Amino acid sequence: MHLNGRALRRAIVAITLASASCLAGCSGYGLFPDGGGPHAMLGPALTQLINSDAKAYRLEPALVRAVIAVESGGDPSAVSDAGAMGLMQLMPGTAQTYGVADAFDPSENVAGGCAYLHDLLGRYHGDLTLSLAAYNAGPGAVDKYGGVPPYAETQNYVRNVTELYREAIGSSRALR
Repeated sequence: MHLNGRALRRAIVAITLASASCLAGCSGYGLFPDGGGPHAMLGPALTQLINSDAKAYRLEPALVRAVIAVESGGDPSAVSDAGAMGLMQLMPGTAQTYGVADAFDPSENVAGGCAYLHDLLGRYHGDLTLSLAAYNAGPGAVDKYGGVPPYAETQNYVRNVTELYREAIGSSRALR
């Protein structure tokens, strides 16, 4: 296999990121696609955190769990290519707006993410589809397009979160 200079630099960067992420405990910028990074939270601790913050912001815990599952796979050290951080993948400006000093602290991240999701649901009059689209692409994009932006990532995001949420709601109702 022959690599040109650019491809070789990319390969070296990828290997360096993977090595550093394992040593530093980061998610590796998506190198752990199942969310199983070294800091993935255990179920009971994450469930308690989600239930508490969801209640505080009048959200259904199943919705918050679905957002976390799609955003970070439950890895509090996850970092996206765009710079979103933590369980609920808060962008730096959003984290600052919602008083999140450490976006990698699960309690701060989930509280900030729940506050943001609550505000988006208010802004879009309870429309879950528009609120999720805004959570992913930003409210400016949703407003610009008058609905879900024509971005494949955002359309897939809305579909995936909604499916997980509906499955969880259906499962919980079936148990009653």
